[in-house]
Amino acid sequence: MPRKPTRMAYYERNLPHWHPPGKSIFLTWRLHGSLPRGFLGSLKDDPRPTAGERFRKADARLDRAEDGPLWLKDERVADCVAEAIQRGANRLGHYRLHAFVVMPNHIHLLIHPIASLERITNGLKGVSARNANRILGRVGERFWQDESFDRWVRNGAEFERIRTYIERNPVTAGLVGKPEDWPWSSTAKCGKTT
Repeated sequence: MPRKPTRMAYYERNLPHWHPPGKSIFLTWRLHGSLPRGFLGSLKDDPRPTAGERFRKADARLDRAEDGPLWLKDERVADCVAEAIQRGANRLGHYRLHAFVVMPNHIHLLIHPIASLERITNGLKGVSARNANRILGRVGERFWQDESFDRWVRNGAEFERIRTYIERNPVTAGLVGKPEDWPWSSTAKCGKTT
């Protein structure tokens, strides 16, 4: 069984990542090349928006799916990613899964980590990339963007806002009329999670 972290983990890639023990985490990552080169840098150049506003702008751009690959629109690929997410919770016990959605070019998760977040993301991204690339006939090519966005959940109200945001993302993006109509989400795959 994975060990629970006992102190706040911190590491940096392009973004800083703080993971206090016992806190749920909102995770987002996207397909490699799904945003135009320099787009995220242009958001950072404007000091006025908060980090949350910059995230919302990037997510809105991803929801429009105007740029880059849309491999997750392939039902076989979306299924394999959704299965990997559920396997991490149900079979491997790496986290408690509260909500998830697989969008055409990105995913959102709300989890309570049991294993380290680095192990969780490396495992999910690695397995799903290998399986998706095999399905698509893209052996050995980059599938996911290296970096991911994460935010630890501060309180119950924020938890519910994030859960609703994730579940409604396909509706907001204009893909379906109701959250439960999107087949690659916690609302469709496993109903309400805990």
